Amino acid sequence: MQAPEKTAARDDGMNSRRLIASVVSDVQELVTLEVALARQELKELAARNATAAAMMTFGALLLLLAVFVVAPALVVFLVPWHWQAAAVWLASYLVIGLVLVLVGKSRLQLRLPPRTMATLKEGKEWALRRVRSSAR
Repeated sequence: MQAPEKTAARDDGMNSRRLIASVVSDVQELVTLEVALARQELKELAARNATAAAMMTFGALLLLLAVFVVAPALVVFLVPWHWQAAAVWLASYLVIGLVLVLVGKSRLQLRLPPRTMATLKEGKEWALRRVRSSAR
């Protein structure tokens, strides 16, 4: 039979380990909860900022539209040759619009993301090697 002092020391060691394990577990849970809270707050902030940005963009578009409506109206009313001024304004809108469409089309790139495709290919090759090596 063991001496009571050794049993008590062993029990103290076990209690200390349990306490440390409990503290570590609590710290891990706290960190997990803090990360979850941060994610939730960031989602809410992003949603609020997206709404604000959409409102600002829509407001800017309305202001731009107001300029595009008022400018030709002023030109038509202030210039003595009304229909020619309107025709010039319409032609300028058409030319600017066509140039923007063509430049946008030339810059548009519809393709798969190259880095993602490369990593997917590497992952596929790795998986195939693992399957082949485990089949042997």
